[in-house]
Amino acid sequence: MESDLGRQFSRRRRLAVIITLGLLTGLGPFTIDLYLPAFPVIKQEWSLSDAQVQVTLSATTLGFALGQLIVGPLSDRLGRRWPLVVCSSLHVISSVLVAIAPSVGFLTAMRMLQGIGAAGGAVVAMAMARDLFSGRPLVVMLSRLALISGLAPIIAPIVGSWMVSIMPWRGIFWGLAAYGTLVVLLIVMTTVETRPPEQRTRGGLGALAKSFGVVVRDRVSLGGMLIAAFSFGGLFSYVSSSSVLLQSVYGLTARGFGLVFAICSCGVFIGVQTGSRLAQRYGPQWVLVISTSVMLTASLAVLVINAADIGYVPLVPALFLFTFGFGSSAPCTQLLVLMNHRERSGTASSLLGASSQIVGSMVGPLIGLVPMTSAVPMGTAMLACATLATLALWLVLRPHSMPRTALV
Repeated sequence: MESDLGRQFSRRRRLAVIITLGLLTGLGPFTIDLYLPAFPVIKQEWSLSDAQVQVTLSATTLGFALGQLIVGPLSDRLGRRWPLVVCSSLHVISSVLVAIAPSVGFLTAMRMLQGIGAAGGAVVAMAMARDLFSGRPLVVMLSRLALISGLAPIIAPIVGSWMVSIMPWRGIFWGLAAYGTLVVLLIVMTTVETRPPEQRTRGGLGALAKSFGVVVRDRVSLGGMLIAAFSFGGLFSYVSSSSVLLQSVYGLTARGFGLVFAICSCGVFIGVQTGSRLAQRYGPQWVLVISTSVMLTASLAVLVINAADIGYVPLVPALFLFTFGFGSSAPCTQLLVLMNHRERSGTASSLLGASSQIVGSMVGPLIGLVPMTSAVPMGTAMLACATLATLALWLVLRPHSMPRTALV
């Protein structure tokens, strides 16, 4: 397949593919985070603790991670489109079952299935982008997908807070079922198979393990993967904690909580655009030097502001700074992970997504174990993740050992 297949599409067809890939990329974050504002309602309805509610969130992120590890290699072997259709259909079915869940146990199990179903969109969208583009067009495409994947976890609670204010919490999952149905229709109507039979991988479990091993043994891919995972862990620390912190501790309404999220979403947007542009000029590794430093500074600021006991307003700029750092890192880590693995882009994408979700699924319950009476649990988790991302940058990726620019 020619590296410029995406350029061969008509402008209208290219736009349709971009919209479809964007919606696929957003499906996972919306599935995970749309119901965060409903936590207080769900806790009250079923008399749950904070930790029990966090388990329903972690089940989704765990399913999302496992699904990516399965779907990514399958898309390298079977092609891109049909794994997408199957996974997205599973997402629709499980969304309906969550909407009618009779108990928290059933809800948790179906949330895991939801995560598995949403995984196809996350990993295959990135692999299809790698199939279609190379060089600077790939950087531009990945920046668009990174923008969506970075904004979606922050926009989703805003939409969720609006939905909770006008309907029962179960309505959120009927909305997700509708979203998934739209995605299935767009996959069938707008996408083409970007992985022809002659390029598909072959072999059994041994070949699969070998593909994973090739990606993990690549220092550049491994470094990008670790930085992405810990950066996402820091973002997830904020996303999973802020609903309880801002509403229960600081007394914000659902709309006030949504406003804070809206402000922080601008940080991700600006960060992705800034990071992708700087990556084209200076190389993604040097952008990550700035990104990790920004996240470290912002997480320290959260703890200092909390210690000063001066309210939630000063926290907003610090959180904005952290989301900016995360946003600027996202397209760079994607580029580094995919850079050397065009022939196994599905596998590389699955490892990138799964590692991030596994870190996120661990962070949530750990924060939930500590009573949320201040910003300390959230800030500490953000600082730990930012520190680990920084260590991965300097000890694994090692920017000085790479060429000044690293475009694929």
